[in-house]
Amino acid sequence: MWNNSVQNRPSSKADARLSTPLPSHSDVPSQAERASSPAPAVPSSATEPSRAASGAAVSAIASHLKIAGEISGNSDLHIDGEVRGKVRMANARVTVGAEGRIYADMEARELVIHGHVEGSLLATESLHLGASSRVQGTVLAPRIRIDEGAFLRGSVETIAPGVTSKPVAASPKIPAAIPVAVPVATEHEEMIP
Repeated sequence: MWNNSVQNRPSSKADARLSTPLPSHSDVPSQAERASSPAPAVPSSATEPSRAASGAAVSAIASHLKIAGEISGNSDLHIDGEVRGKVRMANARVTVGAEGRIYADMEARELVIHGHVEGSLLATESLHLGASSRVQGTVLAPRIRIDEGAFLRGSVETIAPGVTSKPVAASPKIPAAIPVAVPVATEHEEMIP
């Protein structure tokens, strides 16, 4: 009744998958094993980095986002959007992309600027102004690199590595002015002592 020639033919790839034995219960990882094993790596895109070279997580503010307020944390940060307020990433690297617009004081371990920044910049390790950067404000860092084409208007000061605040310069003591009221007479008035 059945044609024997069909049964003797080599099986297709689909048939081979179907004939593969299913894993036994001992071959399937338990829920605890799945939770403790690292997640598979997900490829990152150029616009939204997911991991830094050191393996630390990188947060990103995309070009279409505007943030007002204070940003703080310990993970590296890449900014292509607009930020107004303060950025405090004391133990991290902050990169301002070419599209980034920052109107804030920034403090980080490393600062890399390729966009527009107005405010004070404090880097405890290093600061890099890329060729497309436009910075207006105070720059404080132990190591400063300024690429050809960068624009900087403000003051630049090198500090000791690890310093987290601006050093206080010794200023000369100037006596305070004391306001004094002096009576003034016009042409038509006489001053009576």
